[in-house]
Amino acid sequence: MSAFSSLPLSPALLQALDALGHAEMTAVQAQSLPALLAGRDAIVQAPTGSGKTVAFGLGLLQPLHVALAKPQALVLCPTRELADQVARTIRRLAGAIANLKVLLLTGGVAPGPQLASLRKEPHVVVGTPGRVQEMLRRGALDLARVRTLVLDEANRMLDMGFEEPIRDIAGRAPQRRQTLLFSATYPEAIRRIGRDLLRDAVEITVGGEASQPAIEQVFFEVQPERRPAALAALLQEYAPSSAVVFCNTRRDVDELAAALGRAGALALHGDLEQRERDEVLVRFANRSCGVLVASDVAARGLDIEELGAVVNYELPSDPDVYLHRIGRTARAGRSGVALSLVAPREMPRALAVEARQGAPLRWAQLQAAARSGGLPSPPMATLRIDAGRTDKMRPGDILGALTGAAGLPAEAVGKIDVFATRSYVAIRRTDAARALDALRAGKVKGRTVRVARL
Repeated sequence: MSAFSSLPLSPALLQALDALGHAEMTAVQAQSLPALLAGRDAIVQAPTGSGKTVAFGLGLLQPLHVALAKPQALVLCPTRELADQVARTIRRLAGAIANLKVLLLTGGVAPGPQLASLRKEPHVVVGTPGRVQEMLRRGALDLARVRTLVLDEANRMLDMGFEEPIRDIAGRAPQRRQTLLFSATYPEAIRRIGRDLLRDAVEITVGGEASQPAIEQVFFEVQPERRPAALAALLQEYAPSSAVVFCNTRRDVDELAAALGRAGALALHGDLEQRERDEVLVRFANRSCGVLVASDVAARGLDIEELGAVVNYELPSDPDVYLHRIGRTARAGRSGVALSLVAPREMPRALAVEARQGAPLRWAQLQAAARSGGLPSPPMATLRIDAGRTDKMRPGDILGALTGAAGLPAEAVGKIDVFATRSYVAIRRTDAARALDALRAGKVKGRTVRVARL
């Protein structure tokens, strides 16, 4: 392992890395950062959860000049969720750089606030191709001073039909720039766009073998009509602390989430409004929802620490999508479980996964039918407070109100998320009613706020 301190990084970046507890580089960081910091174009193939966001985040922040209030770096991501996650990581890495502005530009929300934010130009823009393209067409976003262009999860952006928007956006940025292309897979479409957009690029491949052994992959043959019962039995047998169940259609997502609803299961798919999507992800991350039923597109960018299991309710037709799904568990050296239900007609998909991995699949029999009583309830519940960053609300204000006047023990309070106009706090389920009553009767940061239990 190599230390970040061995790299020619600014003191501010080293300070932020130290504050975040990052001392040693992951494989993708150690292999890519020397080239990135030298200003080289790069194509980096690395598995999900390998630390690529920190790699390109440091690469784009190192040469940035805060005194120049113009967009100097642009990161394109396939989904709103991934873009939000990337923007958060870059903000944390830039925590010791005064007055640096990172702006998130994604669809699903009204463009007005984003247009207003662009009037005071950011240094770093993170966004989805559609919304970035819209801001360029409106003349609100200027890429003339961009030094670094990052295409994150480029394979997914191409799969989603974003090749033309990417080419259009890249064509509006200076030709003399650094372009970084990060992809979990390296098909011909990625090679082609790499040849067209990058100059003398260094190619770096970090294999998935480091994370694969930590994932226990088990396949179960089931008849299609037995899938719901088989899923319930598996979740009871393995009892993961949290699980993402992947479905191939939105209809299956909704129906399965409703069937598992008593266990706090929630649905995540592209038809949800942005606020609904935010609340689903907050509740899953803070342990008030034990099972997330998701489609592939909606779950891209999903990054949950200590995800216990990934379940394929149905195998995807593309083995690379299978690997991308299961890569969400066993992050950062932790172990994880990937369980797959396979109908007889889906055996060719299983064989394709086997060929892609180059090793025999492990098949098992379901041990028993699901027990009565369903799945256990999640340990936490979520309260929504109608006040956020625009009200100068901070996590410490909420924690203080709960452990002060409300009298809750600190261990009863979980994760606190503060958004622009609302905040969410996880409360131990047995204490949730008491916390709700106390916040409604009292004040947070000296003011009365509206509180609801989700």
